[in-house]
Amino acid sequence: MAKYDKADIERRMNGAVESLKSDLSGLRTGRANTSLLDPVVVEVYGAMMPLNQVATVSAPEPRMLSVQVWDKANVTAVEKGIAKSNLGLNPMIDGQNVRLPMPDLTQERRKELAKLAGEYGEKAKIAIRNVRRDGMEALKDDEKKKEISEDDRKRSEDEVQKLTDKYVADTDAAVEKKVQEILSQ
Repeated sequence: MAKYDKADIERRMNGAVESLKSDLSGLRTGRANTSLLDPVVVEVYGAMMPLNQVATVSAPEPRMLSVQVWDKANVTAVEKGIAKSNLGLNPMIDGQNVRLPMPDLTQERRKELAKLAGEYGEKAKIAIRNVRRDGMEALKDDEKKKEISEDDRKRSEDEVQKLTDKYVADTDAAVEKKVQEILSQ
């Protein structure tokens, strides 16, 4: 049974790019974006839970996020979770709501965020290269087991390299777009 699976390699490379896009959407650009709070976890009922499982997040104004906590007993836990998340936000409790005004981004903070976007991109490229390596090894194994010919291996290696180039380019484009968004505000 051949180990090489082009569809699996493409799915895994695409997963790395989608994960990157998700990470980048959490980077703050000065505008209120509900996905900014996606990584926040809150300790409620003796367990750690994602914020979106204990509250509704909305952006009522361009520079304000509002977190409507479902259970009044969890309001302070939500406030602590947001404060601990290192997002640079200052939560303010307003009854059963937690309001989060978006502070202005300093030029220094913009540069930090742009650098962080680059680091996210590098991690995605490493993941893509690891998938490429797995594909190449699978092709060599298949050839050793006489399941494919040397020509088939070379043709498939070219396919894997083309997929790698495509997804690395997608990664670069996503990072570049985010960096422009951060620095142009």
